[in-house]
Amino acid sequence: MRFFRSLLLLVSLTSFLIANDDRPPIDYDFLAKKEVKFFIDMMVQKHHFERSYMESILQNAKLDRDTLDRYMGRYKVGTTNGPWERYKAHVLDPLTLQKAKEFKNKYADTLARASKEFDVPAEYIVGFIGVESKFGEYAGDYRILDALATLAFHPNRMQRFFNNEFKHLFLMAREQGYDISELQGSFAGAMGCVQQVPSVYRTYGMDYNNDGVKNPWDLEDCIGIIARFMRQNGWRNGLPAAVKTNFTGKRYQGIRATHKYTYPVQKLNKNGIYPMEPFKESNAYLLLTRNDTHDDLWLGGRNFRILTRYNNAATYGMAIHLIAESVK
Repeated sequence: MRFFRSLLLLVSLTSFLIANDDRPPIDYDFLAKKEVKFFIDMMVQKHHFERSYMESILQNAKLDRDTLDRYMGRYKVGTTNGPWERYKAHVLDPLTLQKAKEFKNKYADTLARASKEFDVPAEYIVGFIGVESKFGEYAGDYRILDALATLAFHPNRMQRFFNNEFKHLFLMAREQGYDISELQGSFAGAMGCVQQVPSVYRTYGMDYNNDGVKNPWDLEDCIGIIARFMRQNGWRNGLPAAVKTNFTGKRYQGIRATHKYTYPVQKLNKNGIYPMEPFKESNAYLLLTRNDTHDDLWLGGRNFRILTRYNNAATYGMAIHLIAESVK
């Protein structure tokens, strides 16, 4: 699951942000870069693309300065995976929770089929799609070709990762018959209603509505994609993702809260931390959501780690969990 850990910076809230209209992509001679020439050679020799096709696509690619800045430490204010209050404002607000209920009702048959086939709860599928794209409303409007070409061939903290994604973009487009110049998504090259980068799409993409097309923008296909992801990553039905603890203070100052490793539940009990609902696992993640006025403290089970394998942030997993709870 190395590439999922790499998705830490491919933030989910980007789907709800403004476009890069303030600084649009500009013309750039990618073909003049030796790294691009090596890339074309590799795609021709290893993956049997036509050189003329590769050169025409790269000639058409633009430099996306907005995208590059996000991976060089110069972020726009308020546009990255921020504090818990931002999740509450964007994906846990009353309107979104109402949309979650409507989505669950509208796609009840497909959700029930996916839940039964993959042995995962429908509510968490709803949660994923709500956090990733607000049920398909916000899938991104960056041209993926520009975003990934920029990140693949200009120095940034995840350049190797994006160079690999650029390769998968070409492979995906060929497999699915996409016009690579027309695909749109997030500034990180993630597509559709569950925001998949090309390599993840090639792993989990599926035609769940049986219309003959694996479509990352189709909500029914996305239901199948997330159900498949949860199942293949080890979701265990019947176990909780997270339960609230007995902490009622204003600010928690005890042992470290993290989703990266677990504590024995007995140790947490010795520190005065107890679950408020049945929790049958012997180890737990200690999770904290920091609100403006107080902290909430949770125990996370093994299923919680499945949520964060898609985006490695505790706030992300907790947002999915709370949407799921709201539609049960």
